[in-house]
Amino acid sequence: MASDKELADFLAGIERRAFKQTVYAVRDDDAALDIVQDAMIKLAEKYGDRPAAELPLLFQRILQNTTHDYFRRQKVRNTWVSLFSSLGNAEDEDFDPLETIEVAQGSAGAESSEQQLEREQVLNLIDEEVQKLPARQREAFLMRYWEDMDVAETAAAMGCSEGSVKTHCSRATHTLAQALKAKGITL
Repeated sequence: MASDKELADFLAGIERRAFKQTVYAVRDDDAALDIVQDAMIKLAEKYGDRPAAELPLLFQRILQNTTHDYFRRQKVRNTWVSLFSSLGNAEDEDFDPLETIEVAQGSAGAESSEQQLEREQVLNLIDEEVQKLPARQREAFLMRYWEDMDVAETAAAMGCSEGSVKTHCSRATHTLAQALKAKGITL
């Protein structure tokens, strides 16, 4: 069972990385901070009695679920805001709420159709190449670079040594780089 000090040390150590990961997902510093704090509270309240070795994986799952909950709430909130805002302009029949939304430069909405199609095709090619990787390389690559787990966490999840994780990741990145370069994609 994790002691209070072990739990506090774990949360202090994971705080910054969890925040960065969440900011990347939600693109809002304040919302990301709330999500990380909620995930930390849930871990402490519901799983604080678990062994310290289980905390990283539990926290990662709680953080993912809390982020998904945020997106669900945003979707519902945006639906109601859209409905109410359109009611306020009932006298103007030509009113289009989409015309009132300002698109941030660099966001997906600011891209032309051609840029969106090109980005989607590149992402599909990358996904195809990732799927072609051997299972252990793909698993290590996705845990390290997609789930943002460190080497020790990945090794624990995969049931292998940290050296094996590093080897699998290195081979995966080299294989992906060569395959994508052969298709004319340089990242």
